[in-house]
Amino acid sequence: MVDYCNPSMAVASPSFAGGERKHWWLTNKKIVDRYVREARMLIATQEPSEITAALGILEAALALAPRMEVALEQKARCLLHLRRFKEVADMLQDYIPSLKTVASDDSSSSASSDNSSTQLSRERVKLLSSSSDSLSGDETAFKCFSVSDLKKKVMAGLCKNVEKERQWRYSILGQACCHLGLMEEAMVLLQTGKRIATAAFRRESISLSDDIFSFNKFPRTGEILVSNQPSTPPKTQSESISHLLCHIKLLIRRKTAAIAALDAGLYAEAIRHFSKILDGRRGAPQGFLSECYVHRATAFRSAGRIAEAIADCNRALALDTSCIDALTIRAGLFETIRCLPDSLHDLEHLKLLYNSILRDRKLPGPIWKRQSVQYREIPGKLCSLATKIQQLKQRVAAGETGNVDYYALIGLRRGCSRSELERAHLLLTLKHKPDKSSSFIERCEFADEKDIDSVRDRAKMSSLLLYRLVRRGYTSVMSTILDEEAAEKQRKKVVAVQQPPPMPVAEESKAIKTPPPSVFQGVFCRDIAVVGNLLAQAGFNRRIPVKYEALSC
Repeated sequence: MVDYCNPSMAVASPSFAGGERKHWWLTNKKIVDRYVREARMLIATQEPSEITAALGILEAALALAPRMEVALEQKARCLLHLRRFKEVADMLQDYIPSLKTVASDDSSSSASSDNSSTQLSRERVKLLSSSSDSLSGDETAFKCFSVSDLKKKVMAGLCKNVEKERQWRYSILGQACCHLGLMEEAMVLLQTGKRIATAAFRRESISLSDDIFSFNKFPRTGEILVSNQPSTPPKTQSESISHLLCHIKLLIRRKTAAIAALDAGLYAEAIRHFSKILDGRRGAPQGFLSECYVHRATAFRSAGRIAEAIADCNRALALDTSCIDALTIRAGLFETIRCLPDSLHDLEHLKLLYNSILRDRKLPGPIWKRQSVQYREIPGKLCSLATKIQQLKQRVAAGETGNVDYYALIGLRRGCSRSELERAHLLLTLKHKPDKSSSFIERCEFADEKDIDSVRDRAKMSSLLLYRLVRRGYTSVMSTILDEEAAEKQRKKVVAVQQPPPMPVAEESKAIKTPPPSVFQGVFCRDIAVVGNLLAQAGFNRRIPVKYEALSC
């Protein structure tokens, strides 16, 4: 019942012709319906400016009717078209699978209440049936109306209608989660929306009204059929959702294979799978790429490729400045190569991030963002981090800043040759050149286009620092190799001075070419004996003049 004494109600309830007064909510419903019609006309143009205007109209409609399903759907579609995915996720965050803990508790409590009410209704049915049986035993048994069955049927019909009305939430929220990098949630939501749409279409196709054969439903010759029944979703939208689902499954499959290889210790295989995701032709969302860069940095670190691991951490931090895992891994990498100032800088940044989390009493980012740590773990991590920072400061004060292990940075063994150093430096220079530092942005799908410039600037700055570090490493290792080569030449000179002078070349060749005379004499005597035997067998009786010196053995 409406209280007409309320002044606000009185203002909202205009008087119509004939003295008839309508309720204020009927007037608001007409206004909201008109707003929705105007918004649909603007959305049909597919122009960003018109869609922005339609969004403002829908905001006004929702101010009058906050729970109007049609206005909520059109607003979500406007935000999705304008690529404002974060607002879509904030608007429909109750439907994200990873955030349904509270809803599950509510559903469990509601299920217990339903069970209790069902048992109560069964008891009432038993009482009615027993009383009827006791009243007249000769009459036919009275069949009581089943309240529980009616309740089940009504609730099933309501659930079907609710699922049909809220089907758009799963498809729109699934697309928004995909663009935000929540691949698992996007796959579940899109599959749920597809299943609900298929079930609704199946129910409509086998309904009684569709199975009745009537000639009025078929057009005659030269007539056009005009149907007012609800049509199925457009084929283009269903096809785009199917393609998006295939892409999501492919990315999840590759990521799962890469993480399994990483856990099994197959670091080269893990790097190969992650590179397929990160260097593929089709792009991937910003949050998903950031996670893959962190995992590939872990694989690079385990494989001993420090420079590539630092570069992946730089890309992950360029995409997400509050990535705790990337900061932790990069600080550990700098400490591994004894680059203590850079490691100390990352640990200080991580400490500021932990302090901000404790101050705000929540993890960085929106509630639906996937985090690698929990809030209750932050105090313990902060204490261990403070101890680590204190130890690094003591090492820096002791003078360990200049003892950087550039061999580990470049990926070479100690005592390597100049050709190995030049080859490794050339590969690192071509891969981590500052001019190519922002090439990965082309394969990244940003949730907000305004972030592109800031991501490019951060990537360029971190790549420049890594490039300079590699250049210093090349200069240091090359100077070490040149010193070793100079020391080797000096050692050879000293050894050459200590040895006796070698023989002249002519005498040495003559000594090598002239064997002792006894060798030739023995060979000559053996050959003469063989020749004499052959001549005697042939009957050769002539004399052969031979010098006496040749016969002397």
